[in-house]
Amino acid sequence: MTLDVVAAPSPNFNDRRAPISLILLHYTGMESGAAAVARLRDPRAEVSSHYVVEEDGRILQLVGDDKRAWHAGVASWQGARDINSLSIGIEIVNGGHDYGLPAYPALQIDSVIALVRELMARHGLAAHQVIGHSDVAPGRKDDPGEHFPWETLAAAGCALAMPEPAPSNIDPAEGLGRIGYDLEAGMDAVLTAFQRRWRPARVDGVLDEETRALIAAIACRGDAEAGSA
Repeated sequence: MTLDVVAAPSPNFNDRRAPISLILLHYTGMESGAAAVARLRDPRAEVSSHYVVEEDGRILQLVGDDKRAWHAGVASWQGARDINSLSIGIEIVNGGHDYGLPAYPALQIDSVIALVRELMARHGLAAHQVIGHSDVAPGRKDDPGEHFPWETLAAAGCALAMPEPAPSNIDPAEGLGRIGYDLEAGMDAVLTAFQRRWRPARVDGVLDEETRALIAAIACRGDAEAGSA
């Protein structure tokens, strides 16, 4: 599809302090797209993102890729803590958990895929560098949520696909750290974030055998895909 991006500038940005190495996906978690865009452009709110993808597939750009938008908050991935400097933030209009976690329309996801694909090509990023807000802020953020169609993105080459569970002797905490999660959030929070991405059918924060095997499979994919979630 042709990528048609509408400028909707936000004043909420500053200079990057590191090269781009992540694409971070969010849901807006508000009652409407209009309300979300208004907040992301309000200087008093001190939040923003680079892009917003509306439910009808329209794409808005609020902050230039070369600038540091304010979307990740307190976050960490693979030991890095200034995730805003490292990432491009995409807000996907969806009410989120506070509004019933509605399904993402197919037209919207088509636009997300087109945008992510374009950004990956533009900035030399790979599928394992597309992650969710809940991955970098376990226990604090739940977006884009367990209903987000990661497998659809994976089929388009825009995220990693679900692995086959692989029993292993790897310590689960070591495996989660190797993937990229910050264990300072606590094991329950990190397990919940991991399941929200990789075992969305049951998100309970319990280290059962399926979760243990998925951690092992993802942590042991190999150096080329290290840090994937």
